[in-house]
Amino acid sequence: MDYRPIITKKIFASKDDIEFSRLLAFWRFKDKKIVFTNGCFDVLHRGHFEYLMQAASMGDVLVIGLNTDDSVKKLKGNSRPINNEESRAIALACMQFVHAVVLFSEETPGELIKIIRPDVLVKGGDYQPHEIAGSEFVASYDGKIEIIPFIEGYSSTKIIEQL
Repeated sequence: MDYRPIITKKIFASKDDIEFSRLLAFWRFKDKKIVFTNGCFDVLHRGHFEYLMQAASMGDVLVIGLNTDDSVKKLKGNSRPINNEESRAIALACMQFVHAVVLFSEETPGELIKIIRPDVLVKGGDYQPHEIAGSEFVASYDGKIEIIPFIEGYSSTKIIEQL
């Protein structure tokens, strides 16, 4: 079996992708509980996997907003990302419990969140609810905001610094 088409079908170049819009409409029609999270996911490690597994467990569908390469550079400096956006998107889409990976180039995923209207918005333990992009919007329609604690000892930045 050729898995590449199955995996790449989960990756969307932008929030405006017509196929992504169709998929969202299908999930809504089927009354699926949509969970959204976002990040750079540059050097994947156990902390990411645990975080994403927990996020996926909060609903029926997990959508990941993935920072583009330019967006990562703005956030983390010119030496990042280590892995390009295509590689990062494929790595995330390979996970069975990930239903869609949507690239975004804006400073925050706020506009993407408005399009998705997730039932659950998830971020890692270094955030307070009021600091999470899109949290006010999600709360406005009684969506949930969930914060997943970090697993100590796992950090992309620390892994890169040790190289």
